[in-house]
Amino acid sequence: MAAARSRSVTVRKGRTRPACWHSRPRMRARRSASSPCGDWKKACAGRCAGTGSSKAAATRALEAMIGGVKTSLKKNTAVSLVGFGTFTVGKRAARSGRNPRTGAAIKIKAAKVPKFRAGKALKDALN
Repeated sequence: MAAARSRSVTVRKGRTRPACWHSRPRMRARRSASSPCGDWKKACAGRCAGTGSSKAAATRALEAMIGGVKTSLKKNTAVSLVGFGTFTVGKRAARSGRNPRTGAAIKIKAAKVPKFRAGKALKDALN
């Protein structure tokens, strides 16, 4: 019987790459200003600057709004932005988990978590 060997395709000048897409090494995604993982404050301020106000003023307004939402959520008060959605505070109960490295059981404390529920206008804009 012939031994199984991995197939590879020659690309150029003696370099080879795997024939299967899933055997390629994973590459890390780059973060850009327009991606949700990047600096979203700059992206939002850049879009708001097209409305006639300066980019700095748009950044200050956005940071003030985020600060207001944070303070309201700290007081366990829901924040509703009509047409956009509602921010609320959810409670996560204490539970036990496992340390993935050692497998030992650990206790996870109870926590308050922010929740967001999209409004009808936002849902309609996406569909």
